[in-house]
Amino acid sequence: MRLAPRSLFGRLVLILLGGLILAQLATAYINLAERDQLLYRAGGMRLAQQISDIVKLLDSLPAAERRKVVAVFNAPPLAVSLDRPRMPARAGTAESDFAHSMFTAVLRFALGEDAQVNVVRLEDAPESFRAGSRGGPQDMPGMTGMSMMSMMQGRGWERAMGPGHSPGGTFFTVQIALHDRTWVTFDSYLSPQATAVPLRLALTLLILLGSVIALSLVAVRWVTGPLAELATAAEKLGEDINRPPLPETGPSEAQRAARAFNTMQRRLSRFISDRTRIFTAMSHDLKTPITRLRLRSEMLDDEALRAKFVKDLEEMEAMVSHSLDFMRDASTQEAVQRMDAMALLESLQIDYQDTGNTVEIEGSIGHPYPGRPLALRRCLTNLVDNAIRYGGRATVRVEDTAERLTIRVLDNGPGIPDEELEQVFEPFFRGEASRSRDTGGTGLGLGIARNIARAHGGDLVLRNRPEGGLEAMLSLPRIAAP
Repeated sequence: MRLAPRSLFGRLVLILLGGLILAQLATAYINLAERDQLLYRAGGMRLAQQISDIVKLLDSLPAAERRKVVAVFNAPPLAVSLDRPRMPARAGTAESDFAHSMFTAVLRFALGEDAQVNVVRLEDAPESFRAGSRGGPQDMPGMTGMSMMSMMQGRGWERAMGPGHSPGGTFFTVQIALHDRTWVTFDSYLSPQATAVPLRLALTLLILLGSVIALSLVAVRWVTGPLAELATAAEKLGEDINRPPLPETGPSEAQRAARAFNTMQRRLSRFISDRTRIFTAMSHDLKTPITRLRLRSEMLDDEALRAKFVKDLEEMEAMVSHSLDFMRDASTQEAVQRMDAMALLESLQIDYQDTGNTVEIEGSIGHPYPGRPLALRRCLTNLVDNAIRYGGRATVRVEDTAERLTIRVLDNGPGIPDEELEQVFEPFFRGEASRSRDTGGTGLGLGIARNIARAHGGDLVLRNRPEGGLEAMLSLPRIAAP
């Protein structure tokens, strides 16, 4: 998934937050649904009790007095009439409708099971409501005073609430038979107040959700923190094998991983140290016979033979020295300091010009770079030496940004086959174009230069230029090297 976070922290947070939000929405839906049912039931019980009381009162009065009582109670949300004909039983209703079923059950309970009751749920306000009435705002729960004022001014239910619009509650028409078979009709309205979301419930859910989210973020950060430290340590291990060990803290799994990493680091450091000591001893032992051979070659009478001996001995001595430098990686022993990298390049340019070589510098470095001066000088020297050896001259292009310092060393030489662009960094590898004793070198210069670049957190790559020649790109991040 492209939209999924790449980090473990981001993915855990996404899963937890998604699950929590869905759980909160489901909880809120269940709570509000149950609350709506309870409030509808409570409102329906009040309305049913009011209708029951009016029916009982009308039952106790003679027919001539009933109209006076009806005129008193005929006000929304309860319009009462004695003149309406009997409607078909349950016309236009559904037994599965909760509001209809609840209201009917409560009404039968209030009137008694033997009462003849016909309840019809309406989709819109009944005609008795639309015609307006004399009731005041207190007579219409769920309606604002402005809406009731509109009705009182004769604009009717539709003009108060909007044409064809229900205010959110439920309309019922109820017909009940009195003991003398007279049918009394009630147009009633169940208030929409039950659908309003209470502020207390919303705040409770928000506080609960916020608390759980905060705790989840802390827990995920606590769990993934050691993994992030382990990843950082693994990246820095190649730059400094002797870096401080990881703290073995956190959960047991993180402690085991940190302990295994520290053990691996100690073994690698010990292996490299042992190998360096062996090559140091070999270098010391080889220099003695080389020195003796050099002295003996001076005693040769044949000038041509003596020159050959001296050249072979110099090559052997250079190979021993370069091999030792490559193995012990002397760049990691130098302290990091803020240095003027531009001054370093200019001093190299002067040194090469003094020996009759051409080195051009393009661009500039605006700010000091935190690095190892001697190691970087050697890295750049190896790159410029290669450019001059195979191209006759070198061009150094500098690109300095807030994040990275990039130094490109260009030559006009024959280049390197694409399949050998990575092989040339291997120890003692020399391509076909450099096998000559006059130009081949020892095959260690580029490997040493890349080791120095990576020790600074950067890298060294080679590519063939489209116009001919080779480009060596040294990329150094502008952070304090380890």
